[in-house]
Amino acid sequence: MSILRNAKIFAGSSGRVFAEKMCEFIGGRLSESEVIRFSEGNTYVKASETVRGMDVYLVQPIGLRPNDEFVEILFWADAFKRASANTVTVIMPYFGYAKADKKDEPRVSIRARVCAECMELAGVDRIVTMDLHSPQVQGFFKKPLDHLRALPVLCEYIRATVNDTLVVVSPDAGFAKQARKYADYLGASIAIGDKTRRAHDEKAQILDLIGDVAGKTALIVDDFTLSAGTLADLSHLLKERGAVRIIACVTHLLLSEKGVERINGSPIDLVIGTDSVENRNLLKSDKVRLVSVAPLFAQALIRIHNNESVSPLFTNISENVKYQSYR
Repeated sequence: MSILRNAKIFAGSSGRVFAEKMCEFIGGRLSESEVIRFSEGNTYVKASETVRGMDVYLVQPIGLRPNDEFVEILFWADAFKRASANTVTVIMPYFGYAKADKKDEPRVSIRARVCAECMELAGVDRIVTMDLHSPQVQGFFKKPLDHLRALPVLCEYIRATVNDTLVVVSPDAGFAKQARKYADYLGASIAIGDKTRRAHDEKAQILDLIGDVAGKTALIVDDFTLSAGTLADLSHLLKERGAVRIIACVTHLLLSEKGVERINGSPIDLVIGTDSVENRNLLKSDKVRLVSVAPLFAQALIRIHNNESVSPLFTNISENVKYQSYR
């Protein structure tokens, strides 16, 4: 890389587009690599360039194909270490297994902890990720983990494109603390949905709404969505309570085709998210706007490689990290 001495950036099978955006920001090229998935499901990875003595950065979210993507990270780490790489840092814009952070009933696995231990055993020296569903997942890692925040990037985009009187809406009490941060950043009031989930599925029920949304634009905030069930149900309730416009702001958009259909058929006017996961289903909705966080991760990579503090990126927008909307 032109400004990263003794370093190379590689991409896993689901991280190539994101890695290319990072390299464009940094001003260098993506290193050559190969991923083959054989007919029976086995995965083969190969770095097509030398990494001896170098600091390697692998870009790979754990998103829409979590099991394949996670195993691929393990194979990449092993390949880099066996090729005598100095360090291996995984740039993981989305860590899907962060949702599995506790043993909340008998005879279940704490999957996030298992993933953390496996990555470290395979040779990963550092992880960079964004908006973990459960921040305490950081404690599962013995190696350094940098937890970036999408909030400043998303809020700056909202400031630049939405001029309405906003009320920030948390879908449940669990996300209320983070919703308050959005409200403080945007200078808005806050409302909280009363949600319950009775089983380990993607179906939740919105029971009530705490707060006043009448005559305002309701901004629903959340860290991820799969089926859009909560967003759609909450949007109907917000309309009933007098919201004049409804916007959903979600960091990680893992929407299925059915989820996109729910969005299209709901009162939601606009869905704002990041490009942390490449999801072609999003192209089926004119309501979706994506904000690129690749420059944010690129800036974090530069700071890490130069042994500089990453903390300014948690809450502030650097002059070099600007939002980028695209379809």
